Amino acid sequence: MAGEDEASRNKGFRLLGILDVQRTPCARDAILHGAGGSVAAGMFYFLATSRVKRSFDVGFAGFMLTTLGSWFYCRINNAKLRVQQRVIQEGIRNKVVYEGTVLDPTKKPKAEAPSGPS
Repeated sequence: MAGEDEASRNKGFRLLGILDVQRTPCARDAILHGAGGSVAAGMFYFLATSRVKRSFDVGFAGFMLTTLGSWFYCRINNAKLRVQQRVIQEGIRNKVVYEGTVLDPTKKPKAEAPSGPS
């Protein structure tokens, strides 16, 4: 019994047998945003025109556009966050390495006395 529960948790939920929604970053949010966009677009078009089949088509297009838009927006933000984390980690690593040495970037070099005629 416990082995079956663990196996089902490790398996995850696959959308159309392709996309593992639980393990793929941004997939769950993108699908949920797409569902909301689909309902909103389809209902709005139906209320405006009263055409059922065309409303379904508009709803499907709304799902695709909203899902892809949400997916790319989330992935771009995740990429920016990873770059910022990498820069911060490199800065911390350099601080630890150079702290207390002559190469310490936080130490300001002492200003030399101006050399001029005295």
